[in-house]
Parts: sequence; C-alpha cells; structure tokens
Amino acid sequence: MHSVEAVVESFRQRGLRVTPQRRAIFELLVSDASHPTAEELYQRLLPRMPDVSRMTVYNTLHELVSMGEIVEVEGEGEVAIRYDPNTGRHNHLVCLRCHTIMDIDHDVPGLDAARPVVPGYQIVRHQVTFYGYCPNCQQVEGAGAAESGGRAATKG
Repeated sequence: MHSVEAVVESFRQRGLRVTPQRRAIFELLVSDASHPTAEELYQRLLPRMPDVSRMTVYNTLHELVSMGEIVEVEGEGEVAIRYDPNTGRHNHLVCLRCHTIMDIDHDVPGLDAARPVVPGYQIVRHQVTFYGYCPNCQQVEGAGAAESGGRAATKG
C-alpha cells in the first residue's frame, strides 16, 4: 500500500470522500503487516472512534482492493478474508495453529518456473503459501509433547 497521503489522493481522484474513519483505516493498514481481517481493523478503530461502523470498514476495504492498494489473502481454516497492504510480489507463511500470516519477501528458487500455463486463462498474479508452525506454536507443541509423554497432536 502506498503512503496514507497517496491513498487519500487516489480516493479523491475517484470522487470518493475521505472521512476521518477512512483515513484511520488507511493509517492502520499502512503500519500493519499482520494481514488483519475487517473485524480486527474494526476492533482496533473502536477505542479511538467509537462511532465507526463495520460497514465503513468493509466498504473502505472493498474500495482499496478494487483500487489495487491492498490484496485479499485467505488464511488456513479461516472464514474471514485477511488484507495485505503489501501489493508487491511476495509469498506467505501461515501458521496452522495460531493462523498468523507472514510475508516472505525474497524469491524462492523454482517458483517462477512452477507458474502454471492454463489454456484460456491470463494469469495476472500468483501467490504461493507455505503452511507450518511458527516458533511460538512449536514451543507450545513441544511443551504439549513433554506433558503427554511425547505424543503431541499435530496437523499434517
């Protein structure tokens, strides 16, 4: 996502109003690499803007996606869409336990060669997602294994 001021200017050029609530959403997204859901953004806004509506958050996110300022990311096992202000080429790591999503900003050798060519489709972007357990969840899994005699439940 571009800077807050660049997004404000893009909204104005499209004839969209830039309300204090929308500006606050822009500010949260620019400073957040956690891939928040709409609900998470709404909850973060409430303490400083108690009159903000969920509809404002959802509508603003929809506009930002359609403008190419953010992209939608689906997390593992989650119903809610997450939003990524990093629109540059990158991949993701998803923790299967806590559902944290992390960007991988470097190229992974061989992934470009693996981009499929499908007759009739024009692929405009792609994303590769790696699934596993983050360091914090690995510690929890390890503690669980020690407590249960070495048998921790894991997802495959």
